[in-house]
Formats: sequence, C-alpha cells, structure tokens
Amino acid sequence: MTEIKNIIFDLGGVLLDIDYQKSVAAFKKLGIENFEDMFSQFKADQLFEKLETGKLSETDFYKTIKKRTKKNITDTEIDQAWNALILSFRTDSLTFLSKIARHYKLYLLSNTNSIHLKYFKKLFTKETGKHLLDEYFIKAWYSNEIGLRKPGIPIFEFVLQDENLKAAETLFIDDTLINIETAKLLGFKTHHLLPTEKVELLEISSI
Repeated sequence: MTEIKNIIFDLGGVLLDIDYQKSVAAFKKLGIENFEDMFSQFKADQLFEKLETGKLSETDFYKTIKKRTKKNITDTEIDQAWNALILSFRTDSLTFLSKIARHYKLYLLSNTNSIHLKYFKKLFTKETGKHLLDEYFIKAWYSNEIGLRKPGIPIFEFVLQDENLKAAETLFIDDTLINIETAKLLGFKTHHLLPTEKVELLEISSI
C-alpha cells in the first residue's frame, strides 16, 4: 500500500462548523423562499457557481440577489444572511493539524467566495488569536481565487500539478460525497468525513 505523504483538507464541515439552514432561514426573511434550490452543500446554481469561482463581483452578486427578493434590502443584510451559515472553528481539529504537520504535508482546498473568505478569516483570528488560517498549511487553495470549484476534475488536477503531488500519496478529506467521488476517480486516497466524525479522531495511517 502506498504511503500517505500529503493530506488535503476541506474547510467547511471539516475544520469549520457550518449550518446551511441558517442561511436558508436568513434569506427567507429577506424574501428569497427558494434559497436552498439556489445553494446548498451539494449544489450551486449559476449565480453561486460564478461567485465561488471568482467570475462574479460582490457588487453584481448583491444586485442579482436584490432582483430575486421583493423587499428593499441592503448589501449588509445580504452579507449577514450569506455569512449566517458559518458558525465556529473546530479548535481541537486545528490543534491536531499542528501535531500531524511533522509527519505529513498539509493543504487546504475549499469552495468559497470573497464574502465568506473575508468573514471566516476575521472569525479565525477572533476565535484563535492567531493571524492566518493558511499558516497551518503548505498551501491553501480557495475556489474563488483559482477559478475552479469542486467537484470538478480540473480543480483536483490543478492542485496535483501546482504542488507536484502524486494522487496515490495524497489523502483528501471532505464532508461532501460528490467531492470524494471525483478525488477517488483520480486516484486519491479519500475519507468522507461524516457529521458524527472529527478529523482529530481519525487513524490517518490506516486509511
């Protein structure tokens, strides 16, 4: 069996607690009844896919959301509803990263957007007292910055090429099954993190 040398972590649902229903409820209050059809853990419509691949500006995002609601809402209200799904960092999981960094090369691969990115970076510093989440990793890839998004094959091919990694030596941990399935197709070792699991309780060497 090929030895694991690299570990790529997802962020939301793995190192950061999230609750999509919080944003569903918040957007419903703003007048968008079908937000769950637009964005969820498992899918994103064209608007959110463009936002998460950096192809849509925040300004245009706000304009589109305002068109979809029948109420007069502000950019700040949209931000608050959109960020509502972000809860708190799993500090025990972050401590675990520090421990295993002596044995593995650690990376982060997250579907996100500029609004969430700014929000959770501030939240990280507030909750941990540390400057940057990225410092836990050799490299952190955010979908909106590289223009690619999970579960597409190109984003996985990109990270392999960007860091000259071999899929067979790389463990990918994500809480969304469709992302895991793509990684498996490309030869990654994978672990689908269930809602009842935490990364610090995994036996990495036995995966």
